[in-house]
Amino acid sequence: MPRTIWLLGLVSLLMDMSSEMIHSLLPVFLTVAMGASATTVGIIEGVAEATALLVKIFSGVISDRVGKRKFLVVLGYGLAACSKPFFALASSTGLVFAARFVDRIGKGIRGAPRDALIADIAPPAIRGAAFGLRQSLDTIGAFLGPLIAMGLMLWLADDFRTVFWIAAIPAFLALALLLFGLREPDAAPRPSKHAFPISRAALKRLPAVYWWVTGMGAMLTLARFSEAFLVLRAHQDGLSVALVPLVLVFMNVVYSALAYPFGKLADRLDRGLLLALGIVPLIAADLLLAHSNHLTWLAVSLLLWGVHLAATQGLLSAMVADAAPAELRGTAFGLFNLASGLAMLIASVVAGLLWDRVGAAATFYAGAGFAALALGLLLLKIRTRSAA
Repeated sequence: MPRTIWLLGLVSLLMDMSSEMIHSLLPVFLTVAMGASATTVGIIEGVAEATALLVKIFSGVISDRVGKRKFLVVLGYGLAACSKPFFALASSTGLVFAARFVDRIGKGIRGAPRDALIADIAPPAIRGAAFGLRQSLDTIGAFLGPLIAMGLMLWLADDFRTVFWIAAIPAFLALALLLFGLREPDAAPRPSKHAFPISRAALKRLPAVYWWVTGMGAMLTLARFSEAFLVLRAHQDGLSVALVPLVLVFMNVVYSALAYPFGKLADRLDRGLLLALGIVPLIAADLLLAHSNHLTWLAVSLLLWGVHLAATQGLLSAMVADAAPAELRGTAFGLFNLASGLAMLIASVVAGLLWDRVGAAATFYAGAGFAALALGLLLLKIRTRSAA
């Protein structure tokens, strides 16, 4: 496995540790400390996550155009690091929204160039494993962050703001590691001198299988909405404020443990079939969450949610990398995330409205419905391909 992929994974680990120390507490901070509604949480999360995914298209296009990825990756991680202290300073939902917005812009800027850099470096035979490894290291940070946040909340008597200040430390460590440790390869293949990557002619070069993967990724995002609603569900089921980070800890432990094995599996098995198998746990998790009134069922749901993420997220990235021409990989990842960003915005706002106006169960029933629709379309395509 190339050294650069390990380094990018470690940077992701540190930044996700920082982000999840904040995000694991943010839904409860907004609803309990600031009196915000679930709809407000849904709007903040939806706009923030959609922004990250939308920005990826522009950073991906730019990285294709110049043939270099590092400066955009550094810029993205730098913006995210600089946004962290503002969560501790926020005195209103508007300031929380602004900090979240800048944080996600940073994520959007770095995402597509980083994924394209991995695709540039990783040999095709281990591409699924490379994406799985980075995702696994990223997810280690995603469960260490909430675990640290929980310990700090217990130690500091539910002092949200001090925890948010401490969360900035690993973010700036990640930025330093990136600045001084990342060495990118020679310039990636570039489009012709007069062709801009997002032109109609360039888009026509993206094959039908790429657009299918992009549509499937967007549909699964509709089914999954923001993880903030998992935190709210846990608090509703009786988990105390200090312990709600356990939701993301548990889910991300499962995710981290299985992401790399699933990535290796994706290099050996039919990827369409593996994606279909990965959707089934999401449907089961949503149905359990719709009926959850006990922390045991919540734990089972989180385990299934983690299995779904491990089976599908690195796999979808590998499928995008396989389908896109080398000189358009940044653009391909950007467009993929554009579709997912729009889906995330719609899904999180709808989830919040359903939660407030109908009830929490309706939110998870809707997620199960979209996941079942995605599974049905995927199985139909697999059957059609087999019959051809």
